Amino acid sequence: MTRSPGGGAVPTRIKYVGADGDGIGDHPDGSRLYVPLTVPGDVVRARPVSRRGDGWLAEIDAIVEAGSGRRPPVCVHFGLCGGCSSQHWDETAYLEWKTGRLAAALRRAGFDEPVMAPIVRGTPGTRRRMDLAVRRGTGTLLVGLHQARDSDIVDLTECAVLHPELFALIAPLRPVLSSLAAVRREASVEVNLLDSGPDVLLRSDGELTTRDRTKLTDFARALDLPRVSWALGEAMPETVCLLRPPVTMLSGVTITPPPGAFLQATREAEAAIIAAVLDGLPAKRPARARALELFSGIGTISFALAQRIRVLAAEGDEALVTACHNGINQAGLMGKLEAKRRDLARQPFQANELAGFTIVILDPPHGGAAAQMPPLAQAKVPTVIYVSCDPVSLGRDAAVLRGAGYRLEKVTPIDQFLWSARLEAVAVFRIGR
Repeated sequence: MTRSPGGGAVPTRIKYVGADGDGIGDHPDGSRLYVPLTVPGDVVRARPVSRRGDGWLAEIDAIVEAGSGRRPPVCVHFGLCGGCSSQHWDETAYLEWKTGRLAAALRRAGFDEPVMAPIVRGTPGTRRRMDLAVRRGTGTLLVGLHQARDSDIVDLTECAVLHPELFALIAPLRPVLSSLAAVRREASVEVNLLDSGPDVLLRSDGELTTRDRTKLTDFARALDLPRVSWALGEAMPETVCLLRPPVTMLSGVTITPPPGAFLQATREAEAAIIAAVLDGLPAKRPARARALELFSGIGTISFALAQRIRVLAAEGDEALVTACHNGINQAGLMGKLEAKRRDLARQPFQANELAGFTIVILDPPHGGAAAQMPPLAQAKVPTVIYVSCDPVSLGRDAAVLRGAGYRLEKVTPIDQFLWSARLEAVAVFRIGR
């Protein structure tokens, strides 16, 4: 174990907040201190606890002087729960920090003065995806979120981020999960709030027994859930109980997502993403113009695009592609929208394949689309619209486009991940002047 310098708490003034949401100050020996739960201008006594890069991760021992952007957090679990990192910020300062991170990442990519639309603000109590950790102890069952930088679980008694309909499931879940033989030591519960109600997926470390299945079915009936599914660890889920079709609407098309499917975290953010993508489509385009959408999921953006332009949607997850394909058939969109399975990390579209497209839209995972960017830049598709959930990976990938002669027309920040360090953004790039 690396010993911290001096061993005790030291005074420091927080100069700014970094990419992970930690305040950054100086140790008296000249090294950096990364201090979670601080804001710029805070003067704190901080206790170094472990090495981190060029400095030390530290804990607050005492707040000597509060910075002007500090406010009381809204949740009793804040500071321990790893779900939120920024509830202690004044909203104006918090939003400026998020947009500042995005602008800085784009400047590093070579776009000196990025044109930024006003940030779409997040709203408490609107998150429609819930991923709970479950751990059985001696006489107890913890259900909640992991602690910040720790594997321990915070047993949730309140949450200011989750939609109330999702949070209301936690209390009745506890006795059911506690009684299941399938939950030996650890489990997780993933819930998507669909238009038809909460869609529940249990992943356990033990096999589901016949009695377990009966209990889960009774649970679904008691809470009027459309579907409850189960999987052993990371195996493919199976349906335990289906009371009605688990469906959600995407741009007027009814979709049945697979259990645990990725949805945008809030409906408001989904609408803002779609609006920014559609706004980024070129006003003038060839009569037979085609768009390629990469990392298309269940079709969140695809179905909206198909109302404006012919679309090929590519996604690596077979279950998501199947859900999208079924929606296409039911909505009669054949010829306007095609869904195709393709592993874009191992088999990115090459420049010759991209030549026939007027527009490429990509919505990659947190790590970005590193494998796809070089052939995309080489192809010089006239318009590229990049939907990102991480300013760092967006900046890295945008630099490839900048090197190929693309200009950044506009970027729209969307605070989908409320009170966290993450930020959604939609960036529109055009080739040439």
